Amino acid sequence: SSESGEEEEEWEPKSKIAKRPQLPKKNEAKLKKVAAPRLAVARKNVKKVAIKEEMDVSLPIAPAEGIRMQHLKPKEDGVGTKPKTLNKKTEVPKKMEINSFQGKNIKSLENDEEPSTSVPVLGNQVKHEKSEEDFAFEEPPFKKIKSTTSPEGKPVKNLGGNKIKEEFEMNWDIVQALSEITNVEPWVCANLIRLFKEENTIPFIARYRKELINNLEADALREVQQALEELRTVAKKTHTMIQKMKKEGKLSGCLLKALLNCRTLEELDHVSAPYKTGSKGTKAQRAKQLGLEPAALSLLQNPMQLNLFSYIRPNTKGLSNIQEVETGVQHILADIFAKDKDTLDFIRKLCQQRYICIQSALAKVSSKSGNEKDIDKFQLYHEFSCNIKNIQHHQILAINRGENLKILTVKVNIPDGVKNEFCWWCVNERWRPKQFLKPEFMRIFRNSVEDSYKRLIYPLLCREFRSKLTSDAEKESVMMFGRNLRQLLLTSPVRGRTLMGVDPGYKHGCKLAIISPTSQILHTDIVYLHSGQGFREAEKIKRLLLQYNCSTVVIGNGTACRETEAYFADLIMKKYFAPLDVVYCIVSEAGASIYSVSPEAAKEMPDLDPNLRSAVSIARRVQDPLAELVKIEPKHIGVGMYQ
Repeated sequence: SSESGEEEEEWEPKSKIAKRPQLPKKNEAKLKKVAAPRLAVARKNVKKVAIKEEMDVSLPIAPAEGIRMQHLKPKEDGVGTKPKTLNKKTEVPKKMEINSFQGKNIKSLENDEEPSTSVPVLGNQVKHEKSEEDFAFEEPPFKKIKSTTSPEGKPVKNLGGNKIKEEFEMNWDIVQALSEITNVEPWVCANLIRLFKEENTIPFIARYRKELINNLEADALREVQQALEELRTVAKKTHTMIQKMKKEGKLSGCLLKALLNCRTLEELDHVSAPYKTGSKGTKAQRAKQLGLEPAALSLLQNPMQLNLFSYIRPNTKGLSNIQEVETGVQHILADIFAKDKDTLDFIRKLCQQRYICIQSALAKVSSKSGNEKDIDKFQLYHEFSCNIKNIQHHQILAINRGENLKILTVKVNIPDGVKNEFCWWCVNERWRPKQFLKPEFMRIFRNSVEDSYKRLIYPLLCREFRSKLTSDAEKESVMMFGRNLRQLLLTSPVRGRTLMGVDPGYKHGCKLAIISPTSQILHTDIVYLHSGQGFREAEKIKRLLLQYNCSTVVIGNGTACRETEAYFADLIMKKYFAPLDVVYCIVSEAGASIYSVSPEAAKEMPDLDPNLRSAVSIARRVQDPLAELVKIEPKHIGVGMYQ
């Protein structure tokens, strides 16, 4: 008996950690099972009576506590803990895997987890069991999920399926679409959509939700956000369009499907253009109004029963003879092909593998009329051709500008091979007729495929390519502008010197402004260096430099810049300004004249002539470029692709 006593003492503490009481299903049954063997043991072994009594006191309360827990936490097992049992005596304890989350809290589990059996329990009171989930102290559930599923900070793949409810449902999944556009993994996209939905800002996500977004940069996040906005805009517009068409009674099943398949605004325009009010409808629509749709469908489904002659109505325009009927059917088929998602996907994939070039040429009209100067500007693009994969961003912008000015004509050249392969695929794979076609039907069928490509699909592809190239080029030009502007604004300042700013000119003279090391205007003046009286003005300049102890001359790089530079270099070489050791530098004066007449400048230097304000601006650009250039509108600073 003493041995069994020792055994009991050895394993009891282990069971405290290892086992947690399970929710009892049949309270009474458990009670009898557990209580009976213990009482029997108590009778045999008198030595253990003390321990047994304590246990018996605590036992009746255990189920009650279980029930109380049931009220608190209906779903206890959801966290992934092992099943917990009440009868400690009968089962051998298994070793629990303690994950790092529980590991931190073992101490508190030992104290709180079970009614302690080593201390006598007073008056039927039992400590409440704290369930494991309560250890995320007062955090919002979001963080709790993260700390339990991923304690070591490894990326959490997804917080709850990739399927995301959008306000406007489309036929494509927004996560997949976003992932394809931005080349970001789908699970990251899903998390981002969720984070944006909860109104988290980009700085917050980039800093504190790294593991949910696979450590993406803030710029990448902005791109994803923008792409998401665009997709949502498409979805929203699509649904507005659907509502509008419902009202007008134009909505058919296939149109609804085509609309819901649109991913970009171009596609949406392509699908919805024919149905806009005011247009006299597409050729296909007019044919449908004449009642030719059943004929077109049966040509694809069961051509054996089709008789086109039965559709002829001699006195109806559009049905008066067999040629017109055939044309109508052809238009309807072409329309069906052009709006089919698989067909468009196939042709897009085909285009990615082929050499597609964009060509620009001098427009016929512009060469007669139009400004010679403008036409010369686009010299490079009069006979221009380039693969759309290799074309430079500035070239796209230039071509677009030329086209807007009606100086250039632009076309996207898709090789004939694409057309031939596409037509073959349509006839033999995608739209293969269900039965044998008579030769005349086959002719109609082939013609409608070609017509569909030439009249509907090719223009759509051109629009898509052009708009993609343009949007990429615009993005790049802004990036380039940012890079250049950054370099310019971060030019290091020239501190602690008195400077003389010179805005050179011929007829109106060179404007001078002397500014103190703290940018105060000390003196302004005008000297005429290039009208034959340069030597007389040299005296004046020397006097000013000595008076204000100024040894740095800043020359703007506008008109007469070189002459002014030569003039100062000559005087410095002759040591004319001795005892001062004068140096000069040349600085860009882009935007100085625009700034000199701006409201900001008028506020800053109200009593100065605009011509003198520019000289002050030029001097200050050397003293503190950042403070001065910030006053000028970015587009006037003259960096980046100026267009």
